[in-house]
Amino acid sequence: MLPPPAEADSDDADDSETDSDESSSGPGTLKRAAAFATGKVIIEEDDLEDPLWELEMALLESDVEMSVAEEILDTVEETMIGETRKQVETTGELVERALHDALVDVISVGQFDFDERIAAADKPITIVFTGVNGVGKTTSIAKLSEYLADRGYSSVMANGDTYRAGANEQLQQHADNLDRKIITHEQGGDPAAVIYDAVEYAEANDVDVVLGDTAGRLHTSDDLMSQLEKIDRVVDPDMTLFVDEAVAGQDAVMRAQEFNDAAAIDGTILTKADVDASGGAAISISYVTGKPILFLGTGQEYDHIEPFDPEELVDQLLGNVE
Repeated sequence: MLPPPAEADSDDADDSETDSDESSSGPGTLKRAAAFATGKVIIEEDDLEDPLWELEMALLESDVEMSVAEEILDTVEETMIGETRKQVETTGELVERALHDALVDVISVGQFDFDERIAAADKPITIVFTGVNGVGKTTSIAKLSEYLADRGYSSVMANGDTYRAGANEQLQQHADNLDRKIITHEQGGDPAAVIYDAVEYAEANDVDVVLGDTAGRLHTSDDLMSQLEKIDRVVDPDMTLFVDEAVAGQDAVMRAQEFNDAAAIDGTILTKADVDASGGAAISISYVTGKPILFLGTGQEYDHIEPFDPEELVDQLLGNVE
């Protein structure tokens, strides 16, 4: 029969148990006890399951793309495990605040002051607009022209949408309404040449900003995407803005990725924000492109465009989390 272990061995065993507690996947017993003594509770993985699931459902219902929602919530989970909360607080409240901060970080990525960039840049500034058919791209050009005029900047419009019947007339109508100069070529002409001519006109006539429309390219049309790449090479725009609808939902993710790959975008304008203020498209587009939302289209009038406020949108989505 083996002799009983020495007292020192017993102490070692106790130390081993303590070490085991501290090295387990959850917080150690001593750490939990210390937190409890100060009126706090340590958050463990199991505590997060229900609130994270509820918040994931809220994001998906707001049309945040599923993979984007999952990656954001994974980040929140990693941040929260091992954190402490006051006993009077719920884990759900803390998780919601952490999600609020994570979403603001995502949607503020690359954020810059559009007005300051326009003011600081050498003139003329060339801005090219990209996006699929029917999302309000041409109208957004007219709205931004009016936005710039309100701030003292002149602009010329250029119709690089040379393959669509009626495109010249559509942009011409906006130009007439706003008393703006427009540069066009015959239908079927080279889009890059149209915008290039507009830049030359702006240089010769001291116009501050060139606003270049492009064809409503489907993200599945390789030849049209190649034309967009050519515009990028020939004109070398100061800014490329992607236009899509706030109601586009998960389709916006694929479109934003494709357009960003063809000609790196600098930011996004979301139209129809007055129809759907859920914010899902904004979050998804910001996440996959790493570029900011700059403006929201909020109606049919030329002055119905407003700078994007990340905090305001996230507060709307989460119900004004404090």
